[in-house]
Amino acid sequence: MKYVDEFRDAELIRKTSEEIHRLVDPNRKYRFMEVCGGHTFSIFRFGIQNLLPGNIELVHGPGCPVCVLPMGRMDDGLTIAQQKNVIFTAFGDVMRVPGRKGSPLELRAKGADIRMIYSPLDALKIAVDHPDRKVVLFAIGFETTAPSTALTLLRARDLNVSNFFVFSNHVLILPAIRAILDSPDMRIDGFLGPGHVSAVIGARPYEFITKHYNKPLVISGFEPLDLLQSILMLVKQLKEGRCEVENQYSRVVPWEGNVPALNAMNKVFEVRPFFEWRGLGFITQSALKLRSEFSQWDAEVHFEVEGVRVTDPKAAQCGEVLKGVLRPHQCKLFGKECTPEHPVGALMVSSEGACAAYYHHVHLRQAVGE
Repeated sequence: MKYVDEFRDAELIRKTSEEIHRLVDPNRKYRFMEVCGGHTFSIFRFGIQNLLPGNIELVHGPGCPVCVLPMGRMDDGLTIAQQKNVIFTAFGDVMRVPGRKGSPLELRAKGADIRMIYSPLDALKIAVDHPDRKVVLFAIGFETTAPSTALTLLRARDLNVSNFFVFSNHVLILPAIRAILDSPDMRIDGFLGPGHVSAVIGARPYEFITKHYNKPLVISGFEPLDLLQSILMLVKQLKEGRCEVENQYSRVVPWEGNVPALNAMNKVFEVRPFFEWRGLGFITQSALKLRSEFSQWDAEVHFEVEGVRVTDPKAAQCGEVLKGVLRPHQCKLFGKECTPEHPVGALMVSSEGACAAYYHHVHLRQAVGE
């Protein structure tokens, strides 16, 4: 399979792993953060950590949109979902995210009309098919998914669909990375840049990380050889005293980004002054809302969203895991009160969440003695 088999070549993987072992300084510790939840999933799935020297630690970052969604936004959305004549639509990962009074799946079991979708266009089609109902899209994701929401809303405007509403929870990756870099707990030596987000925004926006924070960043693909090559590129930069943005995933990521996708986003969205991230608190200019010219389709305007703030359970340590201060299994609730079947924290919900990935690929193997 083109662009897959080449990056799962066992011999190339072995040679790359050996080169990393040869180049690392045995007298220092390396801590690299993979920003993207897709990378976290691949790292556990392919056992990448097992191919690295013991002094390279991979730290899991805030790149899973479900993981960073605060419980208050979930509750706001579910309040809308329970209103009369509403059809509430959401992606599969969102269906299990816990709010104070349950997840979307649990509220659906109690009678709310909540439907799982695979694309924003699915929600628009439901609106077209049910002109007597109000259809709400619970929009979520980084710059990866924001263009599809924008294009769907533009189509709704062109079709004059007036019963379609967007509840925007789209967030931006760069302010989150900046918040981590500004954290007093920050102990990261370099970053694996997110492949999916970068396919939209390009590589150039990351240059502030190398120029102002002196941390190297390599945008990586998701196959095992992608990840190992990217780690090797970080190791080489540190060994040679360089600090640059490099693009290992150039077969997908253009340096200047996807201009049509960025134009669609800019046409529909504007940056919020501030937004709350689960585990990270309020981060300025870190999320997107609909521009005023699209207020007719804005769920926050039409339904007068309250803006609920909910404190995370005290024992859950999602924030420390998101910032790389703790590893998933070091959280007090991991594998006990908090499991994929009964998640307390959002990091245990999505397959791209650090805790869920660790639970499925490491914890369970250890439990059965593999």
